[in-house]
Amino acid sequence: MDADVIVAGAGPVGLLLAAELKLAGAEPLVLERLPTPSEETKARGLGVLATELLWRRGLGERLAEADAAGTRDLARDHGTTLGHFANIHKLVPDPDRPRATIWQPQLERLLTEHALALGVRIVRGHEVTEMESDDEVTVNGRWRARYLVGCDGGRSTVRKLAGFAFPGTPPLLRTTAGRVRFGGDVPPGGRYPAGAFLHGGSMAGVTEPAGDAEPAGPVTATELADGIRRVTGAAAVVEELTDGRRFGDQARQASTYRNGNVFLAGDAAHVHSPSGGQGLNLGLLDAANLGWKLAAAAGGRAPEGLLDSYTRERHPAGEAVLRNTRAQSALLAPGPHVDALREIVAELMDLPDANRYFADLLSGVHQRCELPYPATDPAGRYTPDLALAGDDGRVTRLHEHTRTGRGLLLLTPDTRHLADERVDVVPVTSAGPLLLRPDGVIAWAGEGSPKAALDAWF
Repeated sequence: MDADVIVAGAGPVGLLLAAELKLAGAEPLVLERLPTPSEETKARGLGVLATELLWRRGLGERLAEADAAGTRDLARDHGTTLGHFANIHKLVPDPDRPRATIWQPQLERLLTEHALALGVRIVRGHEVTEMESDDEVTVNGRWRARYLVGCDGGRSTVRKLAGFAFPGTPPLLRTTAGRVRFGGDVPPGGRYPAGAFLHGGSMAGVTEPAGDAEPAGPVTATELADGIRRVTGAAAVVEELTDGRRFGDQARQASTYRNGNVFLAGDAAHVHSPSGGQGLNLGLLDAANLGWKLAAAAGGRAPEGLLDSYTRERHPAGEAVLRNTRAQSALLAPGPHVDALREIVAELMDLPDANRYFADLLSGVHQRCELPYPATDPAGRYTPDLALAGDDGRVTRLHEHTRTGRGLLLLTPDTRHLADERVDVVPVTSAGPLLLRPDGVIAWAGEGSPKAALDAWF
């Protein structure tokens, strides 16, 4: 075979998946249709869980460097660095669990370098157009592997070729935006009876009810100017438009993320409104969940049912994002009734508990994976970057011990007899005992023996 796993798509999700596979001992092959990396600024930030994930793989310092410039860009374009729910910018981030503001092209460069340093093979200019699947997968009549993962975006060819159902709801709203140089007066940004006009720094855009069909071709200055006129009633002059884009808020999700030996991750598995900037967070966590499991299966080390746990754990996470982005779309629709509802939601966000609720809703920090054995909280949740005190009193951070991509068993002095060769063991005098899976999920939290958890995952 050409690889253990063929990954279709060299966006952030495909790149991280390939790196996770390689780290766990499998041989990935990444096929990307574009001859060169895209410079389209489709996303500009990572949530808490994805940021902590990349810190655990040794990429934290570079994320922190990018975040400094990214935060300045965010303040320039939005007028604030607070998080938002339906463009109500009031959400206070958790200072103990950082996010990272980084444009997608910069993130792709970082992940490309990370994957290449691990020895991942990336072949550009090769779009997946044909697929055969039985005991193995053959792509385009040429590339052969045990498994195929579609990380090829919302219009995923892999999803269509493999026959995944993709139910959901059509767009309620459509946004047209880009970097703009205006000539003459510009109408004030804000909500209007026909939609919303957004303007900050060089960025401008309009959100209005979706029509029957999405326009074809690149976004033009005339198209954006027409949208501004429809929404605001003002004849703004768009002298120059760069980085133009249009997007809707359709919400769809694959019924399952696995069909035999074909899998989906990222936008190939779920599409939704970009409200709240949750797409990258969701997709990167898909990749982290799937990578070590596929590698274990390819290497003959997978316990029974391990690959099926991917859909069981990640499908609810996707459902949660579709739910809250649909709610945000409802709050972004034009009209006096929605205006009244937005005022009430904005007032709720001034309450500390409600503010934390909305912030946690978007970050996903309260997600809990369904475990196949009895386990109590915090088992099933994603671990934060714990401070670990060693026997000598020296304090390290969890991310300093996780670059191998193996499971991790944190054992206190009275639990050292539970050490197991299937995972790395770190002696601690605090923050334990815990068993952590390679994707950062807490598999066992100190009650009784970790044997059931070790047998289930390793």
